[in-house]
Amino acid sequence: MIAPLARTLMAAELPVLDKHGLTMWAYAVLLGLDRGPARGQGVLAQEIGADKTRIIPVLDDLQQRGLIERRPDPADRRARVLALTAHGRAVRDAAQADIQAQEEKLLNRLSAADRRGLLNSLIVLSTVSREEIVGQDDGPTPP
Repeated sequence: MIAPLARTLMAAELPVLDKHGLTMWAYAVLLGLDRGPARGQGVLAQEIGADKTRIIPVLDDLQQRGLIERRPDPADRRARVLALTAHGRAVRDAAQADIQAQEEKLLNRLSAADRRGLLNSLIVLSTVSREEIVGQDDGPTPP
């Protein structure tokens, strides 16, 4: 039941993201950087479940559009720290608000108790590591 629902929700997000000029991976990057700057594209890729070589064009595009910045890492001048810009934060917030409005329509179909139970269950399950579920790390997952 989860996989078809997840695919449907991602399909519903695509027009919203397109409206904000974002791809699914670009949105994942902006959400990932919400926790604070990332020490390198490899670290960020791992955090969001992306392939570090495939994320480079996404990062290049976001930087070119002024949504993220790459600056030298003070601890290692060969590395770059990735961070959201104010414009990137605004775009991310607008896209996230529109996506949450769509989610709200879906969640309104549930009673208050069912909704609370679903959200509590999702919070608990989202903290389980991929390795714990799968038993091994078999590469990146889609956002």
